[in-house]
Amino acid sequence: MSVVGFDLGFQSCYVAVARAGGIETVANEYSDRCTPSFVSFGPRNRSIGAAAKSQVVTNCQNTVQGFKRFHGRAFTDPYIQSVKSNLVYDLAQMPSGSTGIKVMYMEEEKVFSIEQVTGMLLTKLKETAESALKKPVADCVISVPSYFTDGERRSVMDAAQIAGLNCLRLMNETTAVTLAYGIYKQDLPAPEEKPRIVVFVDLGHSGYQVSVCAFNKGKLKILATAFDSELGGKGFDDILVNHFCEEFGKKYKLDVRSKPRALVRLYQECEKLKKLMSANSSDLPLNIECFMNDIDVSGKLNRGQFEEMCAGLLAKVEGPLRSVMEQTKLKKEDIYAVEIVGGASRIPSLKERISKFFGKELSTTLNADEAVARGCALQVQEFGLFSITDVVPYSISLKWNSAAEEGVSDCEVFPKNHAAPFSKVLTFFRKEPFTLEAYYSNSKELPYPNCSLGQFLIKNVVPQASGESAKVKVKVRVNVHGVFSVSNASLVEVLKTAEEEEPMETDQTAKEEEEVCTVCTVFARGRKRVMALGQTERQRNTETTTDDAKQEKKNDQPPQAKKPKVKTKTVELPIENNLHWQLSTDVLNMCVENEGKMIMQDKLEKERNDAKNNVEEYVYEMRDKLHGVLEKFVNEADRDTFSLKLEDTENWLYEDGEDQHKQVYVDKLAELKKMGQPIHERYMEAEERPKAFEELGRQIQLYMKIIEAYKAKVTWHREQVTRVDKQVNDAMAWMNSKMNQQNSQDLTLEPVVKVGEIQAKTKELYSTCNPVVSKPKPKVEPPKEEKTENGPVNGQEGTESQPCNPDKATSAGTEKGTAENKLPEMDID
Repeated sequence: MSVVGFDLGFQSCYVAVARAGGIETVANEYSDRCTPSFVSFGPRNRSIGAAAKSQVVTNCQNTVQGFKRFHGRAFTDPYIQSVKSNLVYDLAQMPSGSTGIKVMYMEEEKVFSIEQVTGMLLTKLKETAESALKKPVADCVISVPSYFTDGERRSVMDAAQIAGLNCLRLMNETTAVTLAYGIYKQDLPAPEEKPRIVVFVDLGHSGYQVSVCAFNKGKLKILATAFDSELGGKGFDDILVNHFCEEFGKKYKLDVRSKPRALVRLYQECEKLKKLMSANSSDLPLNIECFMNDIDVSGKLNRGQFEEMCAGLLAKVEGPLRSVMEQTKLKKEDIYAVEIVGGASRIPSLKERISKFFGKELSTTLNADEAVARGCALQVQEFGLFSITDVVPYSISLKWNSAAEEGVSDCEVFPKNHAAPFSKVLTFFRKEPFTLEAYYSNSKELPYPNCSLGQFLIKNVVPQASGESAKVKVKVRVNVHGVFSVSNASLVEVLKTAEEEEPMETDQTAKEEEEVCTVCTVFARGRKRVMALGQTERQRNTETTTDDAKQEKKNDQPPQAKKPKVKTKTVELPIENNLHWQLSTDVLNMCVENEGKMIMQDKLEKERNDAKNNVEEYVYEMRDKLHGVLEKFVNEADRDTFSLKLEDTENWLYEDGEDQHKQVYVDKLAELKKMGQPIHERYMEAEERPKAFEELGRQIQLYMKIIEAYKAKVTWHREQVTRVDKQVNDAMAWMNSKMNQQNSQDLTLEPVVKVGEIQAKTKELYSTCNPVVSKPKPKVEPPKEEKTENGPVNGQEGTESQPCNPDKATSAGTEKGTAENKLPEMDID
């Protein structure tokens, strides 16, 4: 299984994978590494990505985009109501009160939740990754804006589950960029040295994010983040659209916003114009043909005019920059570099303002579009390579009803910019179950007023055997996804009092000790409440909280006296979560099931369309070839019949055959091929036959030359050589016969001999002849000669196969004589 990084953008998405020792951004089926964040619904299937974007004009009311900002928001949210009027598709309220999208799908009106629509987009990205990797994909890291709240993050995780993905981490976009920047840096300061401070500015299509990061070798720590969720490329597009809506209203008397299709086209052209103005300062035209009511419209704009129109947006650039500097209490000279990424970072006026604020040139070492996806993919390998410390974007508090009936108590557990992931332990003294409510402390920090995170009911709390309040330890955590939760709760039961020598039993787990969690301890005794912050669990265990211990302390007993210690037992308590905007298990399972059905429907529709396209393609191909390359291979009567059949099929495709089942198209294609395939086969045979005969003739010529050479110079293997000679002559006779018959045969008739038969004859000839002609020459060892004065040993002069020259059998000429006594070489061409 491979782990993949997904940059889930407002306007476009990127997929990155870690493989072959590096990070690669993979391309989709259109060979484009950018996949548009569009989903289009049709009468038979869905289109996602580039295919959906191509329908944004023709099927505008059922093609959705820009839904990323709808996660975790109620339908009554002021933001939803403000953007609703600017959308070409409809929004609707879900039964839970969240926002849904209303479209026509499968010729029925459907309302899909934001989680379902994002799940569809993730399904497409998952398919893109699987196609590139040639293996299944399940584990992934998904990017989210750093300003996403708890509800928004939970909503994205639900979408991942609907798509069949296991989200290992929701990663802040700014954190992903810092990881992509720092992991390959070889010159970072050592861990004990002063860290390198780098500011990262991410200007996307829908938001503006700034983070400050401290780098040391092998680790990075986010110091602070700031954002403006309303400043991005989309804001500049809106200004251009509003400008040209006014201009066309005055110039052509057109109400552009009354026609959704015209509005979509204007947005597309304004986005192109914005990109052109980033590279050119001269006047640039905007022309749209047949814009509305068959009227062509035109306009022009230059960069100077555009910057004047966007003065309000540009003035908001410095706010987040100033905020992070104030949060970190850094000076501008402490900043090592300012790295800028994001699609909107190419707008010159934005870059100028950021550069001017820091008084230094901006760094653009990262790929502005792909940095987030690459950082997400790198997160997969960060364990053991790079440690990441993120921050809590908003301060989180807990409130509860006091056990002493003094009303509601609260406690801030995670201040803004607190390190994450992180756990803390809270201690309560209670006699019955109680509820904790988590909320964001400062509503002014949030992009919209939605402070509550959820309620957590701690169940099965009972008093001690003595009737006193039981000690309840509650562990709260901000996890790797940036999501707050009450991870567990436990009841500490007092078993007995032991002497000092007796070992003390603690309920501190090894995991909690490793985390060194900060503890917020709450004591509720009668009408008194004491709040103690900043103690570790180990430190708190050494304190005495019973009434007897307090009395002993008052009596000022000598320090050497033995202190009683308490032996305890820990009992895990169930927790009932009531989280805002998280899908229930039943709803989530139903969404997963529906997504599976829609995937199957898309697959069936694709197969149906492919079958239909195959028929259409065959009709056009054969109609052209019948009067082209196939003309010599079909007689006139058959050609007329087949042409008429093709014409009838074409007419049927655009009439009754427009909407048929897959099998109907398969049968229609088989019917056409029954007539056309023999013609095409005759053509292919005529094309390949000369090459097959040429190969057979070459083999025959080769073996004939070898046989002639064997007959002239070699005296062994005569029986085999004779058999090969006969085989070669038979093959030559067969080839000449078939060639003569085929040359006299009409091309419109079935060929006398087929390419397969010729190839089989060539193979047969090779298998018969090659073992014989490639057989090695027999080797005869020459007799060993001894150095004598009168000649060879035993008076032998040689053998028939190894002639001996006695004149050269001397000790001085032995080596030379051996060389001359070799067999004669065959002279074979």
